[in-house]
Amino acid sequence: MRKRRVTNAALVSAGAVLLASTAVALAAPAGAAAAGCSVNYAVSSQWQGGFGANVTITNLGDAVGSWTLTWSYSAGQTVTQAWNTTLTQSGAAVTAKNVSYNGAIPTNGTASFGFNGSWTSSNPDPSSFALNGVTCTGDTTPTTPPPTTPPPTTPPPTTPPPTTPPPTTPPPTGPADITVNSATKYQTVDGFGAAQSIWGSAWSTTDTQTLVGLGPNQLGLSIVRTGLSPVSSEWSTHVSSLQTAKAYGSNVKILASPWTAPAAWKTNNSRTGGGKLKTDYYDDYANHLNSYVQYMRGQGVTIDVTSVQNEPDWHPDYDSMDWSGTELRTFVRDQGTKVQNSKLMVAEAVNLNYGYTDPTLNDATARNNIGYIGGHLYGTEDAGRLKPYPLAQQYNKPVWMTEWNYHEADGSGSNIWGNPANQAVWNETLDDIMRTVHKSMEANWSAYIWWYGKRYYSFIGDGEAAYGTTAGAPLKRGYAFSQYAKYVRPGYQRVALTKSSKASPLEVTAYQGDGKITLVILNRSNSAVNNAVIQAPQNVSRAEYYLTSQNANAASQPTSVNGGQATINVGARSISTLVFTL
Repeated sequence: MRKRRVTNAALVSAGAVLLASTAVALAAPAGAAAAGCSVNYAVSSQWQGGFGANVTITNLGDAVGSWTLTWSYSAGQTVTQAWNTTLTQSGAAVTAKNVSYNGAIPTNGTASFGFNGSWTSSNPDPSSFALNGVTCTGDTTPTTPPPTTPPPTTPPPTTPPPTTPPPTTPPPTGPADITVNSATKYQTVDGFGAAQSIWGSAWSTTDTQTLVGLGPNQLGLSIVRTGLSPVSSEWSTHVSSLQTAKAYGSNVKILASPWTAPAAWKTNNSRTGGGKLKTDYYDDYANHLNSYVQYMRGQGVTIDVTSVQNEPDWHPDYDSMDWSGTELRTFVRDQGTKVQNSKLMVAEAVNLNYGYTDPTLNDATARNNIGYIGGHLYGTEDAGRLKPYPLAQQYNKPVWMTEWNYHEADGSGSNIWGNPANQAVWNETLDDIMRTVHKSMEANWSAYIWWYGKRYYSFIGDGEAAYGTTAGAPLKRGYAFSQYAKYVRPGYQRVALTKSSKASPLEVTAYQGDGKITLVILNRSNSAVNNAVIQAPQNVSRAEYYLTSQNANAASQPTSVNGGQATINVGARSISTLVFTL
């Protein structure tokens, strides 16, 4: 996983201390006589493509009630997240404004803030700053003629007024904004994944490693969905990639989904257009599924889950097969035990239509022959089924969301997908895709499986020139999905949490496993939630924090730990993951 590398003293900027003065009317009491400022800009840490910086303003003139600090970058740097300030950027120009609690700066007082940014070829310090329009160089300049009779002055306070601590000093802990309650437990997570090409070529070794690996710029998928062809001579196509997924990944599960039985076994004598499995071929179909599982076992690949049918309620002009819920029940009841060394799944209906799963769950024999309930996300939310499935929970059958494909951002097709900062791609990724992952977890579902893992609109690029991606390179959607997949591992259990009003814009789920507490946080609002205090159920030894946004890809972020609390800054329009090690 990518970790923020703190640079040594030779690499960290000692701070660009820039001193200047010019006349300007600052926000000051009547009779103000001077304005002036200095700025200390220090790069606190730097890593490949990113950096963190702290800024301290010293007001050398009369007291101000609010402040705006401006500067420009010379090498294309981009600010990605800030704390203790409201920060905007237009081209090279950056504007930082005070927030509600640090606007007032007395004479010789300071205000501090910090931010993270990205860089490409180099990261030079800004050459100048201006406070409320005054270039900062350290002197003061009268803004009004001095009165002939000096006005009475107020004695300076015996205790200097408080200032906001710089970001290098962890803010004091206090009431938590998010509190994890591990005593209340929900579903056990089986994983997060994607499908191989069902009819096309397999993932390469490098592709598979990028998708399932846990290293830098790898996405951590823990489920791979693969097609179960009706033609046994095609089964070898994906053997190598599945072997790599099992060997290179960590606890990766394989789901095999058939689109159709052999044409001769169907009522329409065709692989396409639906058609039912003839009842006198139920036994043959069960043996067909089992033969696939045993073939893969012979290649060193365990098929953890075998679906009976992909989308039994959809009959397109490609591979498909029609089942009713009662037909599925009859098949798994009478034939289910013939599929050995793999758990059966029913039934991957288009929108988790309970009519395709209730009959099996309500039949004790059929129910005992399956391990999982599957369903797709198409129309599920509109149908009111993106929620807990009580009958599945009653019989302890985990629910997997096994397919969704959504990419409306490109309209009729454009090359926006290879641009990591494209706003349309990011908005769809955060507001549609990541939101449904969050809601699926809140619905007590145990797995979320996206459509193709390698495609221009997916997790790694396919190199299709018209859409602007590089084959095998991680895409924005992949980095966002990795905020779940990489850090919420198979076997983790979702646990309860509470939020303060400050954290109300955040959509959060928490998980416990392997001696860790992991929180995945969506902030789909346009405002950051800074200095958010996260309370673990017990003291922690460390905390790691990673964030993906329009301008950051699973980037390590600063966090401070005090006992069982961590303080983080949740960027606007972002998905982030906090990992406590207990």
